[in-house]
Amino acid sequence: MLRVLLVRFSSIGDILLTTPLVRALRRRHPDAELIYVTKRAMVPLVADNPHLTQVIALEPEEPIAQLARRLRALQPSHGLDLHGSLRSAALRLLVRCRWSGYAKRKLARTALVAAKLDLYRGRVPVAERYFEAARRLDVHPADAADAPQFFIGAAARERAGRWLAERGLELEEGSAPLAALAPGAAHATKRWPIAHWQALAERLRAAGYRLVVLGGPEDRGAARQLGPLAESAAGEFTLQETGACLARAKVLVSGDTGVMHMATGVGTPVVALFGPTVQAFGFFPYRARATVLEQNLSCRPCSTMGTARCPLGHHRCLVDLLPDQVAAAVERLVA
Repeated sequence: MLRVLLVRFSSIGDILLTTPLVRALRRRHPDAELIYVTKRAMVPLVADNPHLTQVIALEPEEPIAQLARRLRALQPSHGLDLHGSLRSAALRLLVRCRWSGYAKRKLARTALVAAKLDLYRGRVPVAERYFEAARRLDVHPADAADAPQFFIGAAARERAGRWLAERGLELEEGSAPLAALAPGAAHATKRWPIAHWQALAERLRAAGYRLVVLGGPEDRGAARQLGPLAESAAGEFTLQETGACLARAKVLVSGDTGVMHMATGVGTPVVALFGPTVQAFGFFPYRARATVLEQNLSCRPCSTMGTARCPLGHHRCLVDLLPDQVAAAVERLVA
């Protein structure tokens, strides 16, 4: 019996980018048991994925040895380490099966950030790098024909629809389209200036869009600064409810964040604003209807995940991306 563990503990975008591999495994091995292992907080991203047999959560504060005991009881035949962390390495030691992983290109990333020396051999998206872990199972990047998938349960769809309807944002025939904005990011250098978001909101409102701001509780401050221009759902939705809201939007404007991958997972077009990070890292929107806006600056990339402040103090990579450019990109994308 083919019983495969797929281990990816976090984060939002990384997990959704494993779903092309999940889909390819199911197509190649329709009778296999595919068991996804992730953190409890990330379970909603894969809980309704019909290609998976089971999702197992690493509970908060749970020792990795205890998780390993639970996984050993399943008697897996294969383990795919899609994380490459100390925690997943511990699982590889504690759970006996045929393990394999993928190359994270750490040297190439470091060389590109520190010396602007490009050691990458081609531009291979992370979604396709994950396939390196599944070579023994006869699946290949060519099998990843579609964008990531984010499956939404009925309860999340209903709650998001009700929230939008209560605020006059529910889609009805002939109504103004809904645009979603995601101004937040974990690190400051990935955030487009709030004044630019305000100007973009004014332009989109003038173009006939209704606006909703998405994000976590930490993004409520940014959402409030958009004032009456947009309804704020920051901190209001679960992961699945956020996906359900995105599925109802005509377009998302976002930085390089997990919300961007959530939108591609539900088929919503994305205008993505990239600053300190670059395509070589592999996290651009994958096989999706998307436009990436970025500046061709010699100081990019300056980090792999963003930092608290621009190393050079100017943050031109995002400051110089102007609201008119973004609004024009939205118009072209959804035309």
